[in-house]
Amino acid sequence: MAFYQFRKELYINTSVEEIWDFISSPKNLKEITPNNMGFDIRTPNLPAKIYEGMIISYTVRPLLGVPTHWVTEITHVRDQFYFVDEQRVGPYKLWHHQHIIMPEKNGVLMKDIVSYQPPFGMLGRMANLIVIKNKLNEIFDYRSQILNKIFPA
Repeated sequence: MAFYQFRKELYINTSVEEIWDFISSPKNLKEITPNNMGFDIRTPNLPAKIYEGMIISYTVRPLLGVPTHWVTEITHVRDQFYFVDEQRVGPYKLWHHQHIIMPEKNGVLMKDIVSYQPPFGMLGRMANLIVIKNKLNEIFDYRSQILNKIFPA
């Protein structure tokens, strides 16, 4: 069983309240996801803010434009500190993503910790080496660029 963790930290020159307002709105997820991922939220009438138990359905095209259905549940929320989304339907055997924000001098440290297990045993391990970890780096690098544009130093 292959199990991996991806970690990314980003310092943002803003307040905890401002970044929380942004990241806790499910409608902003598309804005911080690279266009080449073909990300579309399928859940109609999303509320303005996440809440525990919230289910969000997406279509994403991570490889060769092939659409993949993905459903996540927001399993934990601590206002202005963290939330967790977990895959309920999608390409991984396990997907657990922690979004943590911590006040820092003159800004906020945002931490993402993604714990995941690819499917297909040995093939999943190979996919992680060749594709998955690189794709995660690409997605979170893009996210960092966009957040730094939205909340400039």
